[in-house]
Amino acid sequence: MGEVSTPDILRGLRISLHVSFAALLLIGVLRVVVGIRSAFGGEWLVVSLSILLACIYVIGTVWESRFAQGQTSRNPRRFVLPWLGAVTLVWAVMTLASPDFSWVAFPLFFLYLVVLPTGPAIASIVGLTAVVILAQFMHAPSGDFHLAMVIGPSLGAAFAVVVGFAYRAVYRDNERHQRTIRQLQAARLELAEQEQEVGRAGERERLAREIHDTLAQGLSSIVLMTRAARQELENQHPDRALERIDVIEETAAENMAEARRFVRDLSSPALDSDLLTALREVCTRTAERAHAEGQELQCKFRNEGELPDLPLNHRAVFLRAAQSLLGNVVAHARAHTAVVTLQVWPDAVSLDVVDDGIGFANDDDAQLERQDAPSYGLAKLAARARELNGALTVESAPGKGTAVNIRLPLEGQ
Repeated sequence: MGEVSTPDILRGLRISLHVSFAALLLIGVLRVVVGIRSAFGGEWLVVSLSILLACIYVIGTVWESRFAQGQTSRNPRRFVLPWLGAVTLVWAVMTLASPDFSWVAFPLFFLYLVVLPTGPAIASIVGLTAVVILAQFMHAPSGDFHLAMVIGPSLGAAFAVVVGFAYRAVYRDNERHQRTIRQLQAARLELAEQEQEVGRAGERERLAREIHDTLAQGLSSIVLMTRAARQELENQHPDRALERIDVIEETAAENMAEARRFVRDLSSPALDSDLLTALREVCTRTAERAHAEGQELQCKFRNEGELPDLPLNHRAVFLRAAQSLLGNVVAHARAHTAVVTLQVWPDAVSLDVVDDGIGFANDDDAQLERQDAPSYGLAKLAARARELNGALTVESAPGKGTAVNIRLPLEGQ
């Protein structure tokens, strides 16, 4: 047998309240109609007032129920007091006409306790009790009015107040519970939106790094090659200009493949082959571009140790690091030799890119943490390494070349 929830209990109490109101009203009408009790004004007046009271009561309760269930957006709260006043007024007239309607006061006691604050609700209940006592007095045979006609309605009112307070406590506790649920749902929705925003920000950051390490490097090379080709044409060296145009075409094709893969699945075309082959191709293309720009750069690749099956994100970081760092060598280092070394350790794999170029001042590694650091590519590579629990170190000095190491731990180590 399942547990009964507080909303189910409240729903049952509301139904019981409405049923008791209808039953007591119907009993009073039947007693007047069949002649068990006479009424001031005649039975037709009582029947008419009963129909009016039932219509007013049903309109208010149905409206409130539809609003609670979300079937209407019009809030009946501002009409509660006029509705309750109309119900009370019609009932009072009927009760004074025939005391058989006195029992309808008990459902009204509960309505007052739910709708009104404590003070006004108690005062209203006292007023309704006074109407019941007055009706008993008006219809009692001469000299037959006794104390029980006062004590009975008073005790009934007191009992209704006690039960009504218990109902109101349960009702208000349920209201607090519902508010808490709505607040939790709103907080959960807000948290989900924040998580989505963090995810979008992370994806934008990742795409920025990918574009910097691939498309931006390629476009930079195309710009340099175009300038070099124009210079060769001006110097009447068409063969050299054609050589540079070939490099431009090759670089543009590679960038087009990168762009298409970004659109398709945001991975790298170079990673379609194994990592060692991809790194060798990066070194080869770097040397060709440097030569096309007029630099005498030798780019060598070495592999030390048997490379395990690395996860895609590890391979992507190593490939992007080689592309970005060799791009920096061509653009800034003015080096004659660059060596790329992929080394396997018992617990990690590292990539070293070393050149004999002009180097730069490297006072401390804090530069890598700054978003406004001149070496944007190094800062982003350091961030990518940290995402995989790795590290990036830079050793450089003016006139002494540059050595960059990126080390990623193996999974499970």
